[in-house]
Amino acid sequence: MPVETPQSSGPEPSFALVAGELSGDRLGAGLIRALRKRYPQARFEGVTGPEMVAEGCHSLADVEALSLFGVGEVIREIPRLLRLRRDLKKHFLTRRPDVFVGIDAPAFNNTLEAQLRAGGLKTAHYVCPTVWAWRKGRVRHIRRAVDLMLSIFPFELPFLQENGVPARYVGHPLADELPINPDQAAARRALRLEAGTQYLALLPGSRRSEVAQLGRPLLETAAWLHERLPALRFVAPLATARVREIFEAQVAEFAPDLPLTCVDGQSRAVLTASDTALLASGTATLEAALLKTPMVVVYVLTPFNTVLARAFGLDRLEFFSMPNLVAGRGLVPEYRQQQVRPDILGMWTYQLLTSASARQRQLDGFKAIHEVLRCNADEQAADAIAALLADRA
Repeated sequence: MPVETPQSSGPEPSFALVAGELSGDRLGAGLIRALRKRYPQARFEGVTGPEMVAEGCHSLADVEALSLFGVGEVIREIPRLLRLRRDLKKHFLTRRPDVFVGIDAPAFNNTLEAQLRAGGLKTAHYVCPTVWAWRKGRVRHIRRAVDLMLSIFPFELPFLQENGVPARYVGHPLADELPINPDQAAARRALRLEAGTQYLALLPGSRRSEVAQLGRPLLETAAWLHERLPALRFVAPLATARVREIFEAQVAEFAPDLPLTCVDGQSRAVLTASDTALLASGTATLEAALLKTPMVVVYVLTPFNTVLARAFGLDRLEFFSMPNLVAGRGLVPEYRQQQVRPDILGMWTYQLLTSASARQRQLDGFKAIHEVLRCNADEQAADAIAALLADRA
């Protein structure tokens, strides 16, 4: 898809960006690189992570200031977050960047965007909040807050347009980054896994609370499968030392004899090296699809979060995993709550491990997803921001 590169005329512009977590830092870094091609002397500042700083963005605060997990932590940090947002509002209204870009973190950024837009600044938001899924009334606030929404999934665009939000689909940077045909043999060599052996990846999540919920059912499913497929081997990428500690304690209790290799991080290498994956719902499911790894997806909420999900209608969603949402159909098996049992998960995973046709159905869908999402997102996003800049009063 050709990307137009507007030429700079007059003074070089300035951009403000606020990233809400490390994934946003990566998106921001890619956007900065692409904007620099158009405006070599442009100035960038905002809430950053290491990748944005490496691209020359002046840091007003670290991305970790917004990277909070769990309701309790958010509640404790509300006074500090309000102070930070107030300070950023004052700073940006004084400095008056040509465009402000909020990157994800909608609970923080959407209000800041509305305040800056009311003050006469152009605003964009990168990564659409899940308003199409729950609390749809939020779209009215978004409509007031932004001049442009940069969407990374195609199914979001009709909802935004129907609700009067100016939006552009730019594709997903992950689809640009990951190869169409991953090299399984190279991944196995890097992880020192056996070349002729069948591997199942176990991904219980990256947060401690997820692992506490999902570690046991995933391990019990693995044990169920190993009884039926004795040659099958297992590998688990674990995000942090604390997550590994929790998971290894679960291994000792629920599957002590499982032929399992635990790896520090390296989830992409593990997914590439594996024949099939059993994993928690989240970004890893999109990664697995783009890496062409057939999968079964699980999702378990705490009792408190279950109440919230029902209150906001999340329990009525037809699909919850990203591959199914992008495909618009039940491409991969999904199981939640009481369905997360070794016999149910085991039967579907067994089918993927033993049936070439079942695997191929998923692989064909994954290839189509990759083609839809692979749009040169950094350049598309920069093109859209440049057009917004050219349209400023």
